[in-house]
Amino acid sequence: MSDYICALSDKVERTHVRYPNRYGLMLAGDLYTAKDMDKTTAHMALIVGAPYGGVKEQGPCVYANELAQRGFVVLTFDPCYMGESEGEPRHVSSPDLFTENFSAGVDFLGLQPFVDRDKIAVLGICGSGGFALAAAQVDTRIRAVVTASMYDMSVAARMGQTPEQILAAKHALAAQRWKDAENGYMPEYIPFFPETPLEKVPEGMAEPDAEWFRFYAVKRGHHERARGGFTTTSNIPFINFDLLSHLDEISPRPILFVVGDRAHSRFFSEQAYAKAAQPKEMYVVEDAEHIDLYDRTDRIPFDKIEEFLKSNLK
Repeated sequence: MSDYICALSDKVERTHVRYPNRYGLMLAGDLYTAKDMDKTTAHMALIVGAPYGGVKEQGPCVYANELAQRGFVVLTFDPCYMGESEGEPRHVSSPDLFTENFSAGVDFLGLQPFVDRDKIAVLGICGSGGFALAAAQVDTRIRAVVTASMYDMSVAARMGQTPEQILAAKHALAAQRWKDAENGYMPEYIPFFPETPLEKVPEGMAEPDAEWFRFYAVKRGHHERARGGFTTTSNIPFINFDLLSHLDEISPRPILFVVGDRAHSRFFSEQAYAKAAQPKEMYVVEDAEHIDLYDRTDRIPFDKIEEFLKSNLK
């Protein structure tokens, strides 16, 4: 029984791989290639990151399954401390570590004889969009960036809060650190989604929580290793650090922002687009909410993504 949310094409080969990041944590990944790919020559490659809190068996497998058929070598992965990757305690999030995971993917792909080191790109879904951009800010081996329904988690950590509310959040996080320390550094983790999938979203649930449930909590996108959220104190570094403070330094490497016209998160992409230097492009998908770019193959603009990557990696 497969725990991937989409069926693997009979034209695609998927191989489970493990490789280290710079901190020595072994990451669990899947490498996708077309079955008829000539592995005696070097090809364009792409690293696909999961939505924040997600795993490789969800949105990333949808993208990898399709883009491998279009000639790319595609690597998906579980972030460290998540899924099948290493890291204890579990469910810890970090802007630095989650950014590093993309560069670790570049390391891995660049060691494969059938990958062209000068033609490696990254694609980040939701929160991974922010981490993919952050990686490209400093890692010039990344030659192009695509984001889909991008979230900047450092902006999200402070969004809509007054200075007084932010101070109160800091006090609460400091108090939680005492509790975690007294508990032997076993940090508090409160899952957001049920252990088993629901038949439908609970009535009356407010947005955007209801939207998260429309994917993660029901059969559409539910996965036992993606229960939502991170350890409570994982929010500390996101309050403290600006993830995308050097976006303009990605130039002259190109960025494609893909966003749904009805996405509640659309403003994240618009803000990042405004900060980024040329070449950059915003592609708006009609009749699409945020989560539609996770798995809706009738909404995800694969033709556009393919054209962007192949024209900029050639």
